[in-house]
Amino acid sequence: MESMVDLILHKREGGAFTRAQIDTWVRGAAQGTVPDYQLAALLMAICLRGMTAEETRDLTLSMAESGRMADLSGVGGVCVDKHSTGGVGDTTTLVLAPLVAACGGKVAKMSGRGLGHTGGTIDKLESIPGLRTGLSMEQFVGQVARIGCAVTAQSGDLAPADKALYALRDVTGTVDSLPLIVSSIMSKKIAAGCGAIVLDVKTGSGAILHRLEDSVDLARQMAEVGRLAGRPTSALVTGMDQPLGTHVGNALEVKEAIDVLAGRAGGRLLEVSLRLGAMMLTASGVFPAEAEARTALEAALADGRGLAKLREMIEAQGGDGRVCEDVSLLPRAARIVPVPSPADGYVVRMDTAALGMASQRLGAGRTRKEDAVDPAVGLVMAVELGQRVEAGAPLAYLHVGARGEEEAAALVRRAVGISPARAPVPPLVYAVVRPEGVERLA
Repeated sequence: MESMVDLILHKREGGAFTRAQIDTWVRGAAQGTVPDYQLAALLMAICLRGMTAEETRDLTLSMAESGRMADLSGVGGVCVDKHSTGGVGDTTTLVLAPLVAACGGKVAKMSGRGLGHTGGTIDKLESIPGLRTGLSMEQFVGQVARIGCAVTAQSGDLAPADKALYALRDVTGTVDSLPLIVSSIMSKKIAAGCGAIVLDVKTGSGAILHRLEDSVDLARQMAEVGRLAGRPTSALVTGMDQPLGTHVGNALEVKEAIDVLAGRAGGRLLEVSLRLGAMMLTASGVFPAEAEARTALEAALADGRGLAKLREMIEAQGGDGRVCEDVSLLPRAARIVPVPSPADGYVVRMDTAALGMASQRLGAGRTRKEDAVDPAVGLVMAVELGQRVEAGAPLAYLHVGARGEEEAAALVRRAVGISPARAPVPPLVYAVVRPEGVERLA
């Protein structure tokens, strides 16, 4: 058997790994038998030398198989999962899971907690009084079979190799390696057991990848790995040069999802949700074409079935379903503080990551995994790109708790650029990526 040093040298010199070689070091990562310093050296070699499509597929499958593999065969039909590469004000899961289920789809989603500017989907759900996110596998599968959707915390024994490698990537400057990003995301999706996967790959100032071509390449590689693994995978490449929704924070984002499902809110969040939902319903075979699927989703919004399904999901997981009719039951901040515009003009720029960090400074996100989040705090944007604003009018409203007001306000002021002249507004959707190719929309 080759030593870890042999494997590191092989990749350092530009060699391609076999599946057996990948299995060797992935198994060592999962079991803790390979020292961190050797794994870090290997990750850097991969970052510098890259991986072939076959290597990336083999790494993805090896990582997926390093722990427990969920079995969703008892659900009936093709379960579909949706994943976003991360953004600010991205509340699509809370809109999509019930809305797709209301149209006959099966949505089985394992989500994580956030580390950074805001909480993850699990943190958002846990801001609903009483709601449980720690479902057993039997409870998870049973709920999807019964009502069509469930969102649960990711099991600790799901893709354990990814957990070990991800922690090292964060501290070794190897986060932005495309093969490592692809294998990290797709290994967890495959281990979670769904038969089809729909991705929302972000690009722009609030995304993991800022360049459009890099984001398209990431989406293309994930779609190809999904195809090779027998999990049909498609993706939207969407803009993150401003928050997707207007609300940033945990309970605030739950409120906005409820507002969308109730017909009180729309905009970018609704449009991306409808596009992703149509892709999910066609990927799972519920509808033959995305146009028909979108019509069904719009009907489920109009007649209230989407909101009713969200209430059903909340109550199935022990939460207080009354929040769907009365959002005041969600946690609320002690104070709401406007951040005034320093000048007249047009909103021409947003540093979306900085807006996310403003929410984090208020307590909506974590700097360490063990940090607690305050479910009530965050911010609500009052402006969007291209909008004219008067001096003194609010750029955003801070929902303030025990800390961070001044720092958050300063971040918002720096993040929002005001100019006397109007500037072009970036597109919302740049491309659709499917196994057969890339369709450029902008």
